[in-house]
Amino acid sequence: MITEEDKERVRQATDIVNLVSETVVLRQRGGDFWGCCPFHHEKSPSFHVTPSTGLWHCFGCHSGGDVFDYVMKREGLDFLDAVRFLAERAHIDIEEGQGTARRGPKRTRVIDALEAAQASFSTRLMRGRGDGAAAARAYFASRGVNSDICSRWHLGYADPSVSVVRELQQAGFSRGELEAADLGVSRGGGLRDRFFDRVMFPIHDEQGRCIGFGGRVMGDARPKYLNTRETSVFHKSKHMFAFDYAKESIAARGFAIVTEGYMDVISMHEAGFTNTVAALGTALSADHIRTLSRFAKTIVCMFDGDAAGQHAAEAAVRYVESTKASLTCVVLPDNQDPDEFLKAHGREAMEEQLRQARPLIEFVVDKKLETMDLSSPGLRIAALEEIAKVLAPLKSSYLLDGYAQQVAGRLGIDVGVTKEKIRSTPVEGEETGNAPADDYGYEYAPSGGYGEEYAPVDDYGYDYVPEPEPMVQSQPSVSLGALSAEDRTQIRAERNLLAMMADNIDLFRGYADRIATFAWADSRHETIAWSMLATPVGTTPADVVTAATRACPDAPKILSASSFSSTSAWDTQTNVEFVVNEAEIRSIDRRVSMLTASLAGGADPARSREALQELGQLRARRGELRASQPLE
Repeated sequence: MITEEDKERVRQATDIVNLVSETVVLRQRGGDFWGCCPFHHEKSPSFHVTPSTGLWHCFGCHSGGDVFDYVMKREGLDFLDAVRFLAERAHIDIEEGQGTARRGPKRTRVIDALEAAQASFSTRLMRGRGDGAAAARAYFASRGVNSDICSRWHLGYADPSVSVVRELQQAGFSRGELEAADLGVSRGGGLRDRFFDRVMFPIHDEQGRCIGFGGRVMGDARPKYLNTRETSVFHKSKHMFAFDYAKESIAARGFAIVTEGYMDVISMHEAGFTNTVAALGTALSADHIRTLSRFAKTIVCMFDGDAAGQHAAEAAVRYVESTKASLTCVVLPDNQDPDEFLKAHGREAMEEQLRQARPLIEFVVDKKLETMDLSSPGLRIAALEEIAKVLAPLKSSYLLDGYAQQVAGRLGIDVGVTKEKIRSTPVEGEETGNAPADDYGYEYAPSGGYGEEYAPVDDYGYDYVPEPEPMVQSQPSVSLGALSAEDRTQIRAERNLLAMMADNIDLFRGYADRIATFAWADSRHETIAWSMLATPVGTTPADVVTAATRACPDAPKILSASSFSSTSAWDTQTNVEFVVNEAEIRSIDRRVSMLTASLAGGADPARSREALQELGQLRARRGELRASQPLE
């Protein structure tokens, strides 16, 4: 246990005003300080700090206490960890009694060893002789990093001809301290350097003390990066590269930029984006988010456009609800990283990219859907399965309704089904038991001929010319009950159109241009339509069906599912006009739903203007078609 004496030493060493000022703008009134409470939203300052007593209190939310209470609430720590947090901040070594898990060299000695190593690596880079040091300087120069930048960031070089651990042992550091700092590893009974022949990026804690390193090879050796392992002072899930440089800028600007690489951060800072940090690895953790939220109202994730970056963005979704900060995302064009983009396009172009940051969830869902074929109901159900895995961490969130509405609109799937699928999907890593997976085994037999199980197939390789032996890709079986009412209505209208085309194909040839504009609910329907239109004039209905079946084996089942009455009192031409109009109306409804869902997701202003303009045009066209339809 931590002694009462050490607790008091930490308390006395912590200035309550300085501590609170890290995240709260305080204004002095007499001997006290006032600001807006960091623990609840308010416009008028009700947060009160009294330096003479070392106490704080909010008259709005009624929270209060001493420095330990403040850190416990701000950082989400228990009391003992709050004491340790402030002890590290004040550079105080505290003794924890027997039986504690915290053993080994004193943390301050571990940090002192790392600080000494940082100085040694820096000296080897700036003043070292030999081919290795020259190659290290050449490497940084090739990346646009001059000696001033190297000095500012304490960059270094692990020279294999000089043993750092031997230097540090001669300076009085013990073998245990060097192993605890992960600077040395045991080999053949001796202690050898962990880092050698690498350019070195020091990692600092919030107070600017060196707590670890990232070492990068200059050639093709593996691993490309060698990082300090978890130690008593370094935890990659808690610490971020350059946070000590960036925190004041983050607080002043109100937002933080998170990138993936050391050089990305350095380039961003040197270009003026001094509110940039890097997660140590590609994934943001809850601790990273919590730390940044102390200073930032918005966190901009600038992930690389590769698979790892996409995975990192998806992993960050789980923190959307747990932070008061808004999580947004930017992916640079052509899969460039920030360092590459700045060198190619400059600061102003980067500022424009930041202005186009999108809500994280919107970005993740859009990126997911970009890679998916949504041309048929079965494929949209399969897409929902993937989207549900991403949104599963939000299954209990008050935000779920809004996100489910957007996803349902994009996919044409019932909102209730969408929410249920998200809620029933296990979060990655959570215990799932033996509950069977939901395969949408709904019983649904709507009126109008939809009693069959709907098992769509797609990807016929059809280029508006029927193929004699189409390639058919299997899709998941799906009941129409999973689809939205709008989607079911559109499918019915498309099947009515197709069935009538089969009987009267020559009457539909003049409507080909209109049919070409349809946003089909089922890609099979589009394939069938064009296979029939591709037949010669005068083709018999039986031969039209044969042509459709060559292109799509499901054509007979689909063409027989029409609910349009063959005994209509209208003449044939009126029926033709009616089914074409109805199919176009439903196609417009589909496009309107997609645009509405996009707008609800917070599209950027340019995209929103385009969407609103198209919505106006679509609604006007729908009105025209409605007015022209004969009375049923």
